[in-house]
Amino acid sequence: MKKINIVITILFLNIFTISNYVYSKNSNELYKKIDLFSEVLETIKQEYVDEIDQAAVMDSAINGLLQSLDPYSAYMSPKSFNGMQTDTRGEFGGLGIEIGMESGVVKVISPIDDTPAANAGIKSGDYIVRINGQQVQGRTLTEAVELMRGPVGSEIKLTVRRKNERKALEFIIKRAIIEVKSVEAKIIGTKNKIGYLRLKSFNENSDKQLFQKISNFEKKNKLTGYILDLRNNPGGLLTQAISITDYFLDDGEIVSTKGRKISETRRFFSRKGDVINGKPLIIITNNGSASAAEIVSGALKDHKRAIILGEPTYGKGSVQSIIPLKNGGGLRLTISKYYLPSGKSISDVGVLPDILVEEIGKDFKINTENDNQLKYAVDLLKS
Repeated sequence: MKKINIVITILFLNIFTISNYVYSKNSNELYKKIDLFSEVLETIKQEYVDEIDQAAVMDSAINGLLQSLDPYSAYMSPKSFNGMQTDTRGEFGGLGIEIGMESGVVKVISPIDDTPAANAGIKSGDYIVRINGQQVQGRTLTEAVELMRGPVGSEIKLTVRRKNERKALEFIIKRAIIEVKSVEAKIIGTKNKIGYLRLKSFNENSDKQLFQKISNFEKKNKLTGYILDLRNNPGGLLTQAISITDYFLDDGEIVSTKGRKISETRRFFSRKGDVINGKPLIIITNNGSASAAEIVSGALKDHKRAIILGEPTYGKGSVQSIIPLKNGGGLRLTISKYYLPSGKSISDVGVLPDILVEEIGKDFKINTENDNQLKYAVDLLKS
């Protein structure tokens, strides 16, 4: 027993020594990097051709760190943090676009319907290369947002690069108060009636608005089925995505979130009760369908409750938290990722449609003559 105890003690001491060595080595490497950063900053201060604002350089360094993690994490200066307005309440000032970063360039995730950006012709997938003549590449997402801000009624010029367009496109857009009416509904057809539901965003009242529209349809009509249009829906509140998905399911998992902390790892399930009583459901998506829109379409696809028609979704499957900082600024930091009932991650992949139908000259005016995806969905339900 003495020999065993001695061996265990020696083994423990060796592990402790190795752990301390590894920790010490990592700490030394970190301190070397900090010294290197200080040296670089001092050299820039002394030798760079123009005099620099060291505080601004430090902000850029912090932003560079966050942008190296993923396209959605960013630093907000005190001015930016205090001026931040959320669109989850359904009203905010701006152009009406959801943007993200891709390879250091600002990319349009989705223009919101009936907003200045959408009416001017901005499309999902556009790359914004200049804002009022100022180069965007190399700037952070927060800096790009700052450049787009301005008084309501003032104009802004966006220079855009678009796939399959050789020349850059320029748009003059007038800033406005954006009022998002998240649900649009209509009965399509007279003989085989179809309930058309267009969900434009997931703000705090979207589920109630959608439920009211469905209730009215169910009371007054004998419907063949429903179309849920999630095209150019940039997402919004996770709670709304769960609530709306639950409307169409009787049971089963809707979505799970997984993060480093136990508190950020959760699973959400549906309750009994399908508000459309099992009627056929088709969901239309495109590359502008992101985040919460991907949760709804992905979960209903996994449960084989809906047919997904259209194009692959954007692939934004992560949760960001706004964390206040001591200087009055804040961090927008990714803290967890979404996973569908199948266990698949939405991040970077998105939700693939069951039936691929590419957009041709869409205008989203509930007109099957001008909207080939909607026409396909209507014909499919009628058959």
